[in-house]
Amino acid sequence: MRGGRGVSDAINMKAIAMTLSNNMHAGSAATRRESDLLGHLDVPASAYYGIQTLRAVHNFTLSGVSLSHHPRLIMALAMVKQAAADANHRLGNLETRRFEAIEHACQRIIHGEYHDQFVVDMIQGGAGTSTNMNANEVIANVGLEFLGRARGDYQHLHPNNDVNMAQSTNDAYPTAIRLGLMLGHDDLLESLSGLCRSFSRKGDAFADVLKMGRTQLQDAVPMTLGQEFHAFATTLGEDHDHLKRRVPMLLRAVNLGGTAIGTGINTDARYQKIAVERLAAISEHDVAPAHDLIEATSDMGDFVMFSGMLKRLAVKLSKICNDLRLLSSGPRTGFNEINLPARQPGSSIMPGKVNPVIPEAVNQVAFDVIGNDLSLSLAAEAGQLQLNVMEPLIVYKIFDSIRLLTRAMDMLGTLCVDGITANEAHCRELVERSIGLVTALNPYIGYDNATRIAQKALTTGRGVLELVREENLLDDNTLTEALRPENMVMPR
Repeated sequence: MRGGRGVSDAINMKAIAMTLSNNMHAGSAATRRESDLLGHLDVPASAYYGIQTLRAVHNFTLSGVSLSHHPRLIMALAMVKQAAADANHRLGNLETRRFEAIEHACQRIIHGEYHDQFVVDMIQGGAGTSTNMNANEVIANVGLEFLGRARGDYQHLHPNNDVNMAQSTNDAYPTAIRLGLMLGHDDLLESLSGLCRSFSRKGDAFADVLKMGRTQLQDAVPMTLGQEFHAFATTLGEDHDHLKRRVPMLLRAVNLGGTAIGTGINTDARYQKIAVERLAAISEHDVAPAHDLIEATSDMGDFVMFSGMLKRLAVKLSKICNDLRLLSSGPRTGFNEINLPARQPGSSIMPGKVNPVIPEAVNQVAFDVIGNDLSLSLAAEAGQLQLNVMEPLIVYKIFDSIRLLTRAMDMLGTLCVDGITANEAHCRELVERSIGLVTALNPYIGYDNATRIAQKALTTGRGVLELVREENLLDDNTLTEALRPENMVMPR
């Protein structure tokens, strides 16, 4: 279901609110009147959402990021609604024609239609009620068209009575969050796997490029550039395996059927089992009922753990990008061991300057993801008693982290890593000039001699090999053997 990446990005929430407000005063032909607890509003006649969604649009113009930014979440909401309707129909509580209308609407949303009607801001009060009602109203109005009725004619298909039957925001919304994360999980893994392959290919290509390893930004001991790039692939591969193995198990337990606080009020005793089974079949994901629905309704610990895994990946990516920037620094006054692809001119005043813009951008994504994790953690901690009303922020931040990381890894692999080249001769020259080379000679000439040679090289500016030869500490054959690359970069 990778097509969701192509859904257009920004919806300006203030512009939406202004447009809707203008429509309300454009005459009865452009609007329909709907009612709720607080009174009446004129909803744009063309809209598939209804009055409660409209109130949320007026109230919440915060992030500028609407639900439509995250198609997997919208698909998951529709799957939850279809599974609930299926269970209610099988139990005889939802008549066949209404069920068919709900199923039809949900299927169209699952296949990517009507996503532009999900207009509520991701950050919202009400513990996700606005999101849930946005889904209920869109499904109801799409279903009404299926029944040959006008939008807003809710006596024939009602957002609450029919679409939301046997549900509460407090079980439908978190269930959809979990499912939405699972639906999008493959995108993240695919991007991460692709980046691992990019680094691994470079590791193979640079297998014979001898260079100096560094610790604390000081010369350490020789290694190959291939070993360095394979290490990048390995560390990211660990996170790929961790995410692939842990996340499905972390997210599979859903609280659908718990309704308001986990007690299952207003449901048939048989409803939860059927609804969760239908959700598993519809989504083709191995969801299962949570063991304790009250705990599952209020606790956000699984999202905290998932976000922590994303943060760990972000930290690793940022460290790797720091390394790429250092290794390519210069070109005349830095390390200059590798060349990053030139993506754009680097300065408005310094001719010829080219900057490592792709790693720099990934660094910034990593910082954003780390910040998202902190926001999410605070929101999870802010839960009280049987509900966490800060759940919308949790959803916003975790989906945002996944989106950012997925795009950043695709960009890093395609626009940077795949085009990296090595300055092999320069790498070898740095090895031969390095004081750290004396470490490779330590088993042959002893620690005291090695220390003395290192100090002398530092004070005189002469090379280690030159001094060893001058003092006849090793014959040429032994020195040649000791300095063979394969003898310096692995155990002997």
